[in-house]
Amino acid sequence: MELLGLLGYIIASFAFFVFILLLLAARNNTLSGRLVLMGSLATLASFGFGALQLQQHFSLKIVFVFETVKILLWSLLVLTTRERLFSFKELFHNKNTKQFMLIWLLSSFASWWAAYHLQGGGKYLFLLFLVFNLWALVLLEQLYRNAEIKSKWALAPLVIALGAMFVFDFVLFAQASMLNKLDFDLWYLRSLIAIISVPLLLISTRRMKDWSVNVFISREVVFYSSMLMISGLYLLFMAFAGYIINYLGGEWGSKISVVFLVLGTIVLAALLITERLRREVKVFITKHFFANKYEYKDEWLKLIQQLEISQSGDYYQTALRCICSTLQIPNGLIIKKQNLGRYGVLYSEGISPDQNLFYQLENVDKFCQQNNWIIDIREFDKVENSYPDLTLDSSVFAQLKISIIVPIMIAEDLYGFFLLSSPLEQKKPLNWEDRDLLAAISKQLSHYLSLNEANEKLAEAKQFDAFNRMSAFLVHDLKNVQAQLSLINSNAKKHRNNPEFVDDAFATVASAATRLEKVLAQLRNKTVLEFKQKKASIKQILTQVAEQRNIDSPQVELSIENDIKMVIEEETFSSVINHLIQNSQEATNDNGWVNIKASYFNKRLNIAISDNGSGMSAEFIKNRLFKAFDTTKGNAGMGIGVFEAKQYIEGIGGTIQVTSFEGKGTTFHLSIPDINIVIPADS
Repeated sequence: MELLGLLGYIIASFAFFVFILLLLAARNNTLSGRLVLMGSLATLASFGFGALQLQQHFSLKIVFVFETVKILLWSLLVLTTRERLFSFKELFHNKNTKQFMLIWLLSSFASWWAAYHLQGGGKYLFLLFLVFNLWALVLLEQLYRNAEIKSKWALAPLVIALGAMFVFDFVLFAQASMLNKLDFDLWYLRSLIAIISVPLLLISTRRMKDWSVNVFISREVVFYSSMLMISGLYLLFMAFAGYIINYLGGEWGSKISVVFLVLGTIVLAALLITERLRREVKVFITKHFFANKYEYKDEWLKLIQQLEISQSGDYYQTALRCICSTLQIPNGLIIKKQNLGRYGVLYSEGISPDQNLFYQLENVDKFCQQNNWIIDIREFDKVENSYPDLTLDSSVFAQLKISIIVPIMIAEDLYGFFLLSSPLEQKKPLNWEDRDLLAAISKQLSHYLSLNEANEKLAEAKQFDAFNRMSAFLVHDLKNVQAQLSLINSNAKKHRNNPEFVDDAFATVASAATRLEKVLAQLRNKTVLEFKQKKASIKQILTQVAEQRNIDSPQVELSIENDIKMVIEEETFSSVINHLIQNSQEATNDNGWVNIKASYFNKRLNIAISDNGSGMSAEFIKNRLFKAFDTTKGNAGMGIGVFEAKQYIEGIGGTIQVTSFEGKGTTFHLSIPDINIVIPADS
């Protein structure tokens, strides 16, 4: 094994020697080019003296001197490339490079001092190489992951070459730190990694002309650095586990170590390569170690204010503009899911949907009902399997410049979608914070849309209710007119020669004509006609109503203490009294009686309409008497007469009460404020 190691170190030295000659021939005078040359010289020295050490068996500390310089120079190369430095002056004035060199200098001095002055001090050199190889891996990962896409093609060979050497040395010195001695099998094999790295370094130097790489430093740096720290901790665990295995395993220890190392490497590779796990770790780090991108309280208050001050009568427009303003999105539309799997456009700005879009939404519909995810078309195109089981033709969305699909969920049901174009200031796919904000706003807007649609339906229902009520009142008035005219007709043969009957008949016809004029006016205006209030004689109104009702039996007996005058809607009041008397007559047989008594007491008009008819039960009075459209007369009644009376009397500040006993009769008690209280016409 030692011979194989010696041969490997010699070949590695020769390979780097040839590489150095090529670098000199290329005459690359940039800072990065010189650092590549210097790093290669340090690597040549390290492997050259390593070969001599294997042959001459002198102290490894001489080799470690060149290892210390080698890792400094390669790390500085990565730093200068990331920081875009072009001269040694910039290198020595840059904050990050100064910090790195200062830490390297102090830690190297401390480690080398400990190596020569403390018993077993060699382990401090192992720790030194362990830490700086891990640091170099962190820098290398930051450089590659945050470089522009066009620069990664040139960087990739460099990253692989240096990364291979750093990872191998990290594993080597991690195990050495735990066991306080080198594993010489690994020490011999490290030359093979160096040999493989030389062609990759050569390719990278040919691809990178000026070693200028645009790097975007962001939270990604912390993410990938964290991933490497996880790797470092993982490898330290592996080294510790290897130590236990060697300690307990006896002669089988080395074989078990190999198996354990292979299995551990597979697990580590899965950890670093699995995209979903990497995203989850990234989100965890950003959530717990960074300030939020959005101040959610401010965003929520801004949304509420937008909804409150919106001057648009179209609440669909308001909802779309609210969600678009969140990420500075210029265009969008709201799609609503309709019956039979169809989709309808509620509102659109800057996007004209076509039938192909609706076909694609069928797949989106199924996916969102199962997952309720916000879909970023850009991420769908770039990241494979980012939306499992979702099938889309992204070109349809690209033609319409739609980049984001936000499902609108009401409870557990899918209402529709916000389809949005790309944000003006954000070219990358949405991150978790953008998604959380859009999801929260979408949830609020779903309730906003649902509430406004419910209000529209309620207003429409109220309009139908008002129309139906008006129709019922009109039919009720027509029924009363028809009843009066029919009564005249049925009594005509018997009383046509009676002058009093003729006078009552003409009076009834005149009253019917007045009622019909009222009905026609209501039909023309499509509303219930309101009559003006005026001062009227209560005695005269009651007398006229009694005369009209005396066409029917039993006859109405009227008792009025004095002539009371009040400000009142004469036509409505007359209609109310007429209906109550009619109810009494219909509930009483021809041999019975119906009485009306009117009096003025305590500044109130009190009217009692009594009969000795069939009466009503207490349950009927409580539950049905004053309820609209509830009648005991079958198809002959509308069930609104007493309801209308109660509405009117209470509307002018009065009260209506009923006293009734089954088989004995009923009395309606009306109490109305007096003339001193003027009631507005719209009360």
